[in-house]
Amino acid sequence: QGQPVESGGDSVQVGGSLRLSCTASGLTARSDVIAWFRQTPGKDREGVAGLTLHNSKENYAASVRDRFFITRDNNKNTVFLQMRDLRPKETATYYCAAGYRAGTIWSKPRAYSRWGQGTQVTVSS
Repeated sequence: QGQPVESGGDSVQVGGSLRLSCTASGLTARSDVIAWFRQTPGKDREGVAGLTLHNSKENYAASVRDRFFITRDNNKNTVFLQMRDLRPKETATYYCAAGYRAGTIWSKPRAYSRWGQGTQVTVSS
């Protein structure tokens, strides 16, 4: 099983939208939860959105609820993060995480064993 690969990061104006993609062989077949995290220098990695694959349950950080949406395309082994109404404080490197450890909290980095290299999102005012 391959490591996740993120793409779609870009520079946008405040209020703009982006869609991030996370792809890996067997991505949606080998992990019960796929999640997106973000991190800025000097800060902890923050769980943004998680998707439980067996029941399609979505989880979101309170700060992004109703603006960010996590979806998947099983045929392409891809999970997406649609982001709307982006804010400057959301400038960060966004990471995709897989290899979920059952019984752990979806928003904790230690819950995952497979990480991508990240994709940069910059929101300017």
